[in-house]
Amino acid sequence: MNKSQIRKKILKIRKNNFNKNLKININNFISFLKLNTDSTNNLGGYYPSNHEIDDLEILDLLEKKNFEISLPVIRKNNQMDFFKWSNNDPLKINKFGIPEPISSKKFYPDILLVPLVGYDNDLNRLGYGGGFYDRYIEKIEKIKKVIKIGLAFSYQKIKNMPFSKYDKKLDFIITEKEILK
Repeated sequence: MNKSQIRKKILKIRKNNFNKNLKININNFISFLKLNTDSTNNLGGYYPSNHEIDDLEILDLLEKKNFEISLPVIRKNNQMDFFKWSNNDPLKINKFGIPEPISSKKFYPDILLVPLVGYDNDLNRLGYGGGFYDRYIEKIEKIKKVIKIGLAFSYQKIKNMPFSKYDKKLDFIITEKEILK
């Protein structure tokens, strides 16, 4: 199967199996961050849509622990940047129907939570096909080191995933059942 066929199949599975109660254990996630990151406290998250694993509870808790939080904003030419955001800040809806921060303070996260459609045991990620995260990761890694953490449901794992030279590997993938590194 090619990426497009895999994407379509997994999105259907995710929609049919979506359960808001199926989530990453927040305490395990916080412990994981403490063990696997330097004393950084600046994180880029995402606003969940299309039956993605919900990271808003994680972002809220980390903000209460004095993390600086940012969310992506889609720009021209399929580019993306992150902007500072707090749980109480207003959001606007982008052309894909995803809420984005209104803030004008560009932000370069040290830790990046990445939504995904599929993944494999080698930390390869299948996204929606627009290349937004691959381009952003390439751009930010020219500026600084960033820890890339994919969040997914365990049933999104793919045995043999096709990937190209443009696809960026993740450092970790966390599901409700396991942590891949």
